[in-house]
Amino acid sequence: SKREWKPLEDRSCTDIPWLLLFILFCVGMGFICGFSIATGAAARLVSGYDSYGNICGQKNAKLEAIPNSGMDHTHRKYVFFLDPCNLDLINRKIKSIALCVTACPRQELKTLSDVQKFAEMNGSALCSYNLKPSEYTTSSKASVLCPKLPVPASAPIPFFHRCAPVNISCYAKFAEALITFVSDNSVLHRLISGVMTSKEIILGLCLLSLVLSMILMVIIRYISRVLVWILTILVILGSLGGTGVLWWLYAKQRRSPKETVIPEQLQIAEDNLRALLIYAISATVFTAILFLIMLVMRKRVALTIALFHVAGKVFIHLPLLVFQPFWTFFALVLFWAYWIMTLLFLGTAGSAVQNEQGFVEFRVSGPLQYMWWFHAVGLIWISEFILACQQMTVAGAVVTYYFTRDKRNLPFTPILASVNRLIRYHLGTVAKGSFIITLVKIPRMILMYMHSQLKGKENACARCVLKSCICCLWCLEKCLNYLNQNAYTATAINSTNFCTSAKDAFVILVENALRVAAINTVGDFMLFLGKVLIVCSTGLAGIMLLNYQQDYTVWVLPLIIVCLFAFLVAHCFLSIYEMVVDVLFLCFAIDTKYNDGSPGREFYMDKVLMEFVENSRKAMKE
Repeated sequence: SKREWKPLEDRSCTDIPWLLLFILFCVGMGFICGFSIATGAAARLVSGYDSYGNICGQKNAKLEAIPNSGMDHTHRKYVFFLDPCNLDLINRKIKSIALCVTACPRQELKTLSDVQKFAEMNGSALCSYNLKPSEYTTSSKASVLCPKLPVPASAPIPFFHRCAPVNISCYAKFAEALITFVSDNSVLHRLISGVMTSKEIILGLCLLSLVLSMILMVIIRYISRVLVWILTILVILGSLGGTGVLWWLYAKQRRSPKETVIPEQLQIAEDNLRALLIYAISATVFTAILFLIMLVMRKRVALTIALFHVAGKVFIHLPLLVFQPFWTFFALVLFWAYWIMTLLFLGTAGSAVQNEQGFVEFRVSGPLQYMWWFHAVGLIWISEFILACQQMTVAGAVVTYYFTRDKRNLPFTPILASVNRLIRYHLGTVAKGSFIITLVKIPRMILMYMHSQLKGKENACARCVLKSCICCLWCLEKCLNYLNQNAYTATAINSTNFCTSAKDAFVILVENALRVAAINTVGDFMLFLGKVLIVCSTGLAGIMLLNYQQDYTVWVLPLIIVCLFAFLVAHCFLSIYEMVVDVLFLCFAIDTKYNDGSPGREFYMDKVLMEFVENSRKAMKE
């Protein structure tokens, strides 16, 4: 078409049915939370309840055919387990009688006399309601109705009113999968003391990694050209050196005298010589192919450098982009906290049912018992929705920057303008894109769960098929994530629905396949080097500071914590940088597709990208 193409116009709501479906789904999530609270789950979760269905800290109604129910526990505010160390690892719960007590035993009680004395002094009966404190040492049923001796010292869990043992050694079996590397309590104590003693240093090093990440994002546009050429030289020298060494070893072994070799080793020497020849030929072929690829892609590498340069300018004009990972993380944490709280509510929701031992459990019956599955799908879909909102926000802000010819006319806060467009027009598109990712992720998670449950039981063929399916679904998920991100960029430019945007983005990516390959290899490796640089710098500073700390002996754990935090911070910041580069590339590809620089069809691109286009045209003419 010869008519002038104008982006960022004709704004209209996209994928409205999907927005309505997402809103309906969120209403369902709210119903689950409301149902669990309305059925008393919130009170049972926070205050706790005994084995007879009585909620601690309040007066209870009588439950039909259940003894000891309907008791007044106004002054008994804490849940006490007769055998807190008897854990059901499969169902992840304590297999013990639970009672409501006035106070938790703060000291270890070694005999029934100690238990009786504790009840008389504190008014807190630790044995069953059917047994009076005066009968603790005389009744024949005391061994069954009283807590297992010795009673460990315990303290109430804040906000949840459960008496938990102060010494958590009885939970070692439950947590052995997490701390198998700790074979000695003294090792654990030294590690924890190292962390507590060096908490100021850990905090300072975490702030250092944050500052280094922000500095790197500013200067990376100036060092991108140097990094690319260093990478290119290292790859060339590495491939040439490896090939040369293989041919040298082959020539050396071929010239070695065969007379001194015993007959038994002669065949081995010939096999080694043949293997070296195969390796050398393979390395030579690989090096030749690598040279050809680099020869073909050398101009595309120049585009990668130009895009990194422009991305640096984007962060100068849009500094709030740097903080985008924080808002996304904050939103995810809020949602995950809500999800976990609702999950805990569901665990205590439902009607009272008497189990085989005669104690009360709360279970949901009928169609409502499948709320767990709905809640689990909500975790994946809404989490992906929040991440997709970040991608659409970043894409909208960068698109506004790219397609604004005079940068002085940019909105006061392009990020907020992008959020406004997202909320007004494109929530349906984001909901549809995140739902597609959810459809792929759920089967993969089911297969991974099956694989973990069948580990060691399935045959080799079934194991291979299962792993292949998991791998294929993982690859499909990564491809769809990349396509979704580009579809959001196309939506931000043209305000089209998800399917149209995904089709347009896919066509443009296929038309620029070599450029995409160059950006995703060279660019990603540059960002990986940046992450390594930040982690190594923070780790080196940590070693120097921790080495002078003489208050503890083990500083391995503090250093690991610091390095992990540094990598996460660098990954968050540089992932935003990578996202900006991908959005700029799609904008550049669309700009060159619809415009040619002639009057009425001028380019929107930056001067650096304009120089790249002019150099490419000159090379084509030559």
